[in-house]
Amino acid sequence: MMNLEEQRQLILSGAMYNDLTDELVQVRERTVLATDRYNASFGQPSPVRGALLRDLLRHAGAGAHFEPTFRCEFGFNISVGDNFYANFDCVMLDGGGITIGDNVLFGPRVGIYTSNHAIHPVERAAGACYAKPVVIGDNVWIGGGVSINQNVTIGDNSIVGSGSVVTRSIPANAIAAGVPARVLREITDADRTDYLDTI
Repeated sequence: MMNLEEQRQLILSGAMYNDLTDELVQVRERTVLATDRYNASFGQPSPVRGALLRDLLRHAGAGAHFEPTFRCEFGFNISVGDNFYANFDCVMLDGGGITIGDNVLFGPRVGIYTSNHAIHPVERAAGACYAKPVVIGDNVWIGGGVSINQNVTIGDNSIVGSGSVVTRSIPANAIAAGVPARVLREITDADRTDYLDTI
């Protein structure tokens, strides 16, 4: 019988695991209560909300913020960097691990899904799952309603357009959109405006 940390490591390894163990069911229940406390703290001072978020996630950088309602599966496999911002209704199934860099923006209703059920119906009914990581670099903007599937990396400075479904990695400095998302073009110095000169 594996303890919770051994099960966490098995999930992170990408191997098949039993999603129905008592330990995983209990941690999911605790995570629901922890996200309820975090969501209910909206409007309280930043240090209070930051402490609740640090208790919930593996790592929460300075200024990290989720608008209500935020939901995650475990929380212990999520790391978000400094100045991370997620608009409302963000969902993260984090079995495979979710790593998000600094200065990342999420529009409303972004979902990240690192976990997947077994393909064979008998295995699926028995609780068999597997998970693969999602990694998002620095300075990334994810538009509203985007779904990000397992085993994907989104490179630094990239943008993913609203409503996209990301099923494969996106390089740095790219604009991608669609179902499935594909690279539309590179972000270059030609995209710079005079905004910084005006502030």
